[in-house]
Amino acid sequence: MAVAAFAATAAVGLAIPAHADVDTDFANTLHTYGIYGQRDFNAWIAKLTCQRLDRGVDGTAYQSADFLTKNLDRSSSTEQVWKFLGLGIQTYCPQHLDVLQRASVSS
Repeated sequence: MAVAAFAATAAVGLAIPAHADVDTDFANTLHTYGIYGQRDFNAWIAKLTCQRLDRGVDGTAYQSADFLTKNLDRSSSTEQVWKFLGLGIQTYCPQHLDVLQRASVSS
């Protein structure tokens, strides 16, 4: 019984991300998409994208993607911009996931 409890506790402990810093995890995932740049800038621009959605400045994912296109490294492809947007919303403002869902239906 004690072994089972220990195993369950260990499994929960292993499920915790290796980094407690969300911005670092965000940057590391961006790197898998081939998106680089300063960690703090990328986190800031993702959070700003969320604020723009919160305030209604951008009402659609397409408007958010346009904002990112203008503010990310010019070498970022359209695919990378959309991956950045998806990860940014998932990481910093998951309450706006519906914006991405609407874009996928309307495309």
